[in-house]
Amino acid sequence: MTYILRKIKVGSLIREPRRYKHGIGKWQALRIKQNLPKEKALAYFDDFYQTIYRSMWPTIREAMLCETHKYVAVVNNFADTEPIVQKLQLLGALNVSDLHRVHKENYEERLRRRGDKVPPQKKPDSELKLVSQSAIAERLKSRAQEELQSLFPPDYDAAGQFIDSKEKQNEDENYEDEVPKIKKLLEPSQMRPIEEDLKSVKVDENRIIKPSTGLTSAALQEFIPATKLKGLDDYILESDPYQHYKEGSEFQVRVEPESTIEFPEHLKIFAFEEGNNSRFPPPRRSLNGTFDYYLMDGASILPVLALGLKPGDTMLDMCAAPGGKSLVALQTLYPQILVCNDSKLSRLHHLEDVMNEYLGNLDHWEGRLFLTNKDARGIDDENIYTKILVDVPCTTDRLNLHTEENNLFKPSRIKERLLLPELQTEILLQALKIMPVGGTVVYSTCSLSPIQNDGVVQMALKKCWEETQSTMIVKDLYEALAPLRCIYRFGNDFGLKYGNIVVPTPKHNWGPLYFCKIVRVN
Repeated sequence: MTYILRKIKVGSLIREPRRYKHGIGKWQALRIKQNLPKEKALAYFDDFYQTIYRSMWPTIREAMLCETHKYVAVVNNFADTEPIVQKLQLLGALNVSDLHRVHKENYEERLRRRGDKVPPQKKPDSELKLVSQSAIAERLKSRAQEELQSLFPPDYDAAGQFIDSKEKQNEDENYEDEVPKIKKLLEPSQMRPIEEDLKSVKVDENRIIKPSTGLTSAALQEFIPATKLKGLDDYILESDPYQHYKEGSEFQVRVEPESTIEFPEHLKIFAFEEGNNSRFPPPRRSLNGTFDYYLMDGASILPVLALGLKPGDTMLDMCAAPGGKSLVALQTLYPQILVCNDSKLSRLHHLEDVMNEYLGNLDHWEGRLFLTNKDARGIDDENIYTKILVDVPCTTDRLNLHTEENNLFKPSRIKERLLLPELQTEILLQALKIMPVGGTVVYSTCSLSPIQNDGVVQMALKKCWEETQSTMIVKDLYEALAPLRCIYRFGNDFGLKYGNIVVPTPKHNWGPLYFCKIVRVN
């Protein structure tokens, strides 16, 4: 009997129900894929960025979907640099500083030969310019209608009514004054018998069913479909960030050209040439225990270069983690004091690890390097930092196309994503307020969205003027970046008013990255 029981499989006697026992079907797999956050991110980018970048979008899309993209190697000056430089040169990498110098000389020579007294500025009326604000608004409005309509029965057009009411509310300048001032303290009222109130009160009889109507009990149980969702007034639409963008669109900002970007003497950055997507080997520890070079997206060095660091500068990195840009700033050997701040403690610990691995014992940096854990909007150290880097939280477009973890397009993070422009504006505004006269702020994101880029810059400058009467100048870096066009594809032909953007392409697969330089003059 025991021998027979051993031969009989338990699964043949007891059937256990199990989902996807025979694998997931084709259509089920497709539905699961469509609901993934990174697929939602791609659908959103296809919908929104196609409107902005037009014929260039398929090329940008192809580059962003590549599993691997190009990096640069930043040589660690706190290790033995000579063998590191030789190692990178043997790999075929080029020194970006040398490329910048050679192309800058060639660019200036071409200008002299043409006899141009004034170098050409960027052309806002080019073929690939940014579409008008109304076109973006229409696209976001239609998307919001689709989103809202999915919450209602198919035959009920509540979405359009709700959006129209919100737009009327936003456009009405006196709307705020019409809202009852609930915050006022209520004055004490005299106690009266309830009978007196019942005599004067007007009872709403619309909901009272009188016996004379002749309705039966069965009629009272009939289903009446809902026509309005409770709490819908607090619902955030995809078009709401555009309202934030549109608020400051009429504000005039002074823009001045800047002719050159100085490449720091001690900053050694190596990259592969155009079309060469070779990978650098992982960094290794040198004889003194620090890593020999730091790998990062090649576009991320540009905000640091735009700061124009000088010896003795006091620098603040308001959103410093994971620490790449702060490390590049230290590799220039220029900052006298560097404050690296981040609002999340876990990210700050990661930044501290990076500094330990590349700078050695941080005790030697006491009094020069500070790591702080604050909300960037609460930093109030005025007139201290001559250079401020504002690399704000954003949609990190490339990252959201390749990862599910912490993806901003998860259903649980929709509100956080839609409120990003407000957060970005508040952080940049605080940086502008604490910057001294003659100081420089560089604002940057890893997003292609004009709302998070030029829109935030415009709104922050408008609010800064209204609150402080400070005069700011935006520096146009179009001419200054000309020597770097040999390794970057700049998207200045998309109608940018203030900043510059690096758009990824298969041959120049860096970014995306937007940055804007602002100087306080009064």
